[in-house]
Amino acid sequence: MDVISQSPGEQKPAPASSLPSRREGSRAIRVLKRSAVLYLLVLVGTGGFISGMFYGEGRDKAASPSSEQSAERPARVVNADALGEIPEDLDFNLFWDVWNEVRANYVRQPVSERDLFYGALRGMVAALDDPYSVFLEPQTANEFGKELKGTFDGIGAEIGIKQGQLQIVAPLPDSPAERAGLRPGDRILAIDGTDTTGMAVDEAVSKIRGEKGTVVTLVIYRGDGPEPFDVQITRSQIVVKSVNVKMETTPGGLNIGIIEIRQFNEETTSLFDQAVREVLGKNPAGVILNLRNNPGGYLDAAVDVAGEWVKEQVVVKEKTAQGNEVEFRSDGRARFEGLPTVVLINQGSASGAEIVAGALQDLGAATLVGMKTFGKGSVQDFQGLPDGSALKLTIAEWLTPKGRSINQQGIDPDLAIDLIEEDYNADRDPQLEAAFTLFDARTVAPLPGAPRATSTVE
Repeated sequence: MDVISQSPGEQKPAPASSLPSRREGSRAIRVLKRSAVLYLLVLVGTGGFISGMFYGEGRDKAASPSSEQSAERPARVVNADALGEIPEDLDFNLFWDVWNEVRANYVRQPVSERDLFYGALRGMVAALDDPYSVFLEPQTANEFGKELKGTFDGIGAEIGIKQGQLQIVAPLPDSPAERAGLRPGDRILAIDGTDTTGMAVDEAVSKIRGEKGTVVTLVIYRGDGPEPFDVQITRSQIVVKSVNVKMETTPGGLNIGIIEIRQFNEETTSLFDQAVREVLGKNPAGVILNLRNNPGGYLDAAVDVAGEWVKEQVVVKEKTAQGNEVEFRSDGRARFEGLPTVVLINQGSASGAEIVAGALQDLGAATLVGMKTFGKGSVQDFQGLPDGSALKLTIAEWLTPKGRSINQQGIDPDLAIDLIEEDYNADRDPQLEAAFTLFDARTVAPLPGAPRATSTVE
């Protein structure tokens, strides 16, 4: 996931290098957000997991130091008005006391004031104890923008923190991570010899990513394995083609269109439009939407995709800390409306993928097959700052059309099918096979009166 809100008044745009711009021709959602860039990336791929639904924008909030400098120490408060009310038991002089002490007496001189400054900002956000709220230095913010465009250098795996443990959310298809055998749910115990216990996502991202041709070593623990093992991965340029389409025939002879969405990036809406036209041109009996290992992406792209099944319906809601609720409605052509549909999901389906899956499930437009999804249901505001750095801050929770919160819970499929070790080794896909079986049995939503599958298959 990613939605950009705009504050009243004149705003200074973020540097182009740090904040990706969306194409012109914004639609109803963008109007709701005062023509802000809509994206919702839950994970990104140079080994990063930058999750959630984001609002991003540049805001001119840089404060100017006071011209009145003390002979003993710098001005205590950069901008008193910006601080608002401060509890009486908090003394901001302590910050400057520590700042001066470190600058003057730390054993290894000189001390980088820029590092101290950015470190303080990182620490302030880290104190929220929220893995999805981070302060990004200019280089990291710039790399984040590149990732949203679908091309970057790295290993091609999304990572996230779940139950306090750094883990692989999803390796991208045909990526170095996938070729090295990484799977969703693999826990990362160390990166190039550094223990990941307590490591923040952005720190892990900076250690895993790097120039193509270089090698990173991960210590991996897999739930069904006896002990951790090392995986050496050579970084490469990753190009994410967000949409792939093909036609297949079920054992019962039905012609089924299969559309895979790997990530909701800048190209997804146009590529998905092409895929819809291609599938409908083949007179399909049904559609399979493959959202497995999809980490999310632009919110408006996710809403566009859902809009091919439901017209003028609520696709997702967001609920803020103040209790306000905003609805995002589809305004697509609903060309797949009424067509039997299966959505394939797994533990690597997150954020934007969960928005689409949850909406189609709530609205009875599709049957979900596979495994419980990742469970990323929070909303981040992504603000580009004047120096090229950025703040990603959790500001809301998103809900399905029926008001379900999936955060840390995920979405349960209607038909649960696991992929086990033997399936990986034999290149079998029991989830796809189960979808074909449902089509042949005519038990796929939204057939009138058709029962929703609820059984579990091991």
